[in-house]
Amino acid sequence: MTAHIGRALRTRRARRSLAGAAAALTLALLGTLAPTATAGAADTGPPGAGPPGAAPSGAEDGDPGPPTGSGPQEPLAERGTLSPGQRAAAAQAFPGPGAPAPAGDYALAAGSDLSGRVAALDAALPKQGVQDLLAQANRTLETGGSCPDPFGRGDPVSGTNPALKPPVATVERYCFEQDDSVTTEWIPQAVTGVSDAQEDEAWGAATRTVLTGWYDNSNPGRENGCTSGENDACNEKGVRVTFIDPAARAYRHVLLVWPYYNSYDNISFDAVHASESPMQNGIHAGGMVWYGNYLYVADTFNGIRVFDMRYIMDLNPDQDAAVDDRTPDGLRSNVRDNRQVGRQSSVWYSYGYRYVMPQVATWQLSSTQYNSGSSSACADTGAPRISYLSLDRTGTDQLVAGEYCAPTSGLPSLGRTGSWPVAELERRSGPVAANTSYFLPVHQVQGVARQDGTWYFNQSHRYSNGSVWRARITGGRLTRTGGELRTAVGPEDLYAEHGRATGRAPRLWSVSEHAENTADASCAASGNTPCGRVLYAHSLSTLLAAP
Repeated sequence: MTAHIGRALRTRRARRSLAGAAAALTLALLGTLAPTATAGAADTGPPGAGPPGAAPSGAEDGDPGPPTGSGPQEPLAERGTLSPGQRAAAAQAFPGPGAPAPAGDYALAAGSDLSGRVAALDAALPKQGVQDLLAQANRTLETGGSCPDPFGRGDPVSGTNPALKPPVATVERYCFEQDDSVTTEWIPQAVTGVSDAQEDEAWGAATRTVLTGWYDNSNPGRENGCTSGENDACNEKGVRVTFIDPAARAYRHVLLVWPYYNSYDNISFDAVHASESPMQNGIHAGGMVWYGNYLYVADTFNGIRVFDMRYIMDLNPDQDAAVDDRTPDGLRSNVRDNRQVGRQSSVWYSYGYRYVMPQVATWQLSSTQYNSGSSSACADTGAPRISYLSLDRTGTDQLVAGEYCAPTSGLPSLGRTGSWPVAELERRSGPVAANTSYFLPVHQVQGVARQDGTWYFNQSHRYSNGSVWRARITGGRLTRTGGELRTAVGPEDLYAEHGRATGRAPRLWSVSEHAENTADASCAASGNTPCGRVLYAHSLSTLLAAP
């Protein structure tokens, strides 16, 4: 157990400390774009699939066996390395916190359209709507005394410093079942909800739905060279999204997948991957936004991936996991085997998850990405990291993004934030320009939300209480208003529930990422405020009124 936790912590640090050599390796591995999404195209699928016409051992009907690699998913952004001279020039040219940033760095271009592949999956597999998925949720959302308290007293050192404020009050607080609370494999990051999805804040009968995104953090089998079909620990499962009904105290996980045609022209799917570091092969999914039928998910060094809520595939519609279900394409599905994914030997697998949701489109960063090979320090030029996402429904709907950065003497940037009109992203073609772009007023930002002209930032402090900061545009700069407000340990993405249609008081939602102290060695050893994975909301009026 200790060795497993140690690997998880090294993995966690690897996300914040990507070496230049890793960036070069990423370039080499991702140098070839995936084929375009044409039905029947001869895509090769994940490595190890085998050549067409030569069925591998154990295959039926020409299906390849279990994949042994991450698959040829589309590399979205060009990577580059700043020379010493460029680094020095960037340090001298940094205009300071809150200053306008070049909007061109946030430019996006449409990537491959995967809708044809999704249509083929739709013909092969049954699907389930969001309302029915929630009605059949299989896990219990905890609240009250059964949940950990990652808020404590707000002091990052001893709990006795009177100069530091206590954490701001929460109006809602929930936690997950024990295995989700202590797992070192899945780490929660992103938050969105039905207030993002619809202006009227309702999805059929669902009026309080919240979604969280988790990335697959710890797979120690990869370090030991085992193959994905050998055991569950070897698999890089990418990202899962949790659909939560706070009113019913219930939730359900859905695996995000990437559709492809295997080397025998059969439609299949794999977990989403992006090679963000040698230890983190799946995307980090630090932020997401549910807007209409689509789920926009942050892909840190590449851009944005788009998933379609209308195509949540159900691999166990009879709700009896012990019996394989027949699928519309005449095959069967198995949700007991958590070692395999996609169509393998005429059977559909999903790493044991009942539901999968396929990627349908991508938006790629147009500028060169200079931040993929550094640590958490960021260049102030080129494409930004897409570390988190949120929606601003004030006026024209905007998708808001930003980057996690910790400044150094050589790269003093605090990070940037930018936004795009969602209507432009919905057309899925051509370029899209950002309409705002600023340098952040604080560093180590894990989430940003913007409502009615006020910006909110979640700032993390490792295993101490995080901070909420507020800002507005003043004199052309993004300027902090009021002081620091303390929040949970390990705060992540932000989601603003505006409440204009429901009459509920507006809320600012987030989720804390660290496992409970019983499972997180670093958190337990810190001796500070307890850690814990909690979905929580602050009152926006309380945040606005605070000094």
